[in-house]
Amino acid sequence: MASEGILFGMGNPLLDISCTANKEFLDKYGLEANNAILAEDKHKPMYQEMITSFKDVDYCAGGATQNSIRIAQWIIGGSNATTFMGCIGKDDFGKTLRSAAEKDHVKVQYQYNDKEPTGTCAVVITDKNRSLVANLAAANCFTKDHLDVKEHWDSVEKAKFYYCAGFFLTVCPPALMMVSQHACNQNKLFSMNLSAPFISQFFKDPLMQLLPYADIVFGNETEAATFSKEQDFKTEDVKEIAKRIASLPKENQKRSRMCVITQGRDPVLVAQDGVVKEYAVIGFDNPDDIVDSNGAGDAFVGGFLAQLVQGNSVDECVRCGNWAAHIVLQRSGCTFPEKADFK
Repeated sequence: MASEGILFGMGNPLLDISCTANKEFLDKYGLEANNAILAEDKHKPMYQEMITSFKDVDYCAGGATQNSIRIAQWIIGGSNATTFMGCIGKDDFGKTLRSAAEKDHVKVQYQYNDKEPTGTCAVVITDKNRSLVANLAAANCFTKDHLDVKEHWDSVEKAKFYYCAGFFLTVCPPALMMVSQHACNQNKLFSMNLSAPFISQFFKDPLMQLLPYADIVFGNETEAATFSKEQDFKTEDVKEIAKRIASLPKENQKRSRMCVITQGRDPVLVAQDGVVKEYAVIGFDNPDDIVDSNGAGDAFVGGFLAQLVQGNSVDECVRCGNWAAHIVLQRSGCTFPEKADFK
């Protein structure tokens, strides 16, 4: 069992609104079948259309970092081993999010915004693919001064491990720099995620300011390829890209950086010190057992971190990450059974 508050996450708390749709719906809103984007004005009507036009619409607590933190807490067990911060609105969706996180035994320290509603994320499922369209709303309003509140900064100081998805770079880079620099100065472990191709493309400057403080960088093969292109690595070889990311300049020289790349059905790659190790994922005898890929990457990170904070090996971290992703793939949204039976 990990100590209270050992893992700290900061990100965009969103309420996922998911439904199974069709190619016509994707085309109508200019969406790719398997991608993650921020909502533009043209996407705003789709949320209501999903609710009114499709059957079996699901609502689930979401947001990439919050998902990973919830999964980690579930596996670790007990209460409040994890803390999460983000901004929500003073509305029913916000109450739903808080209730869901607290039910999962995560300590939440939300910032509240009076003017914007709680953020939502459309999860459009077609076949085994999912297209994510995030309307950040209140989540986009997080400010660094939330960390200046004593009880909030106490949570930062109490933690020994930190995680944020790259999505938060669109919201409040100064808060991420504040936390990552604290981790660096105290020789604690800071981890981050590339999260989506658009982060490497359009938020390159804050990403490259944060990356020197990252001890672990997570991502998938598509995000790695985009990062490589944007950084002019001149390679599409995912193993080579992982090695290059791991070897980029780093502030804390007391430990080398690790880069962890998931590749769907293909092996997970872990690069560190110029060496890349491959880990097979857990397959499915029947592809129909895959219900929804939404949240699988977040679940992998949560499983990985759950073992990391308990002092277990990288092999065990990846094994637990793969196990958590395998569980979530068989469920709608980033949800999980009442008890974790990882052995």
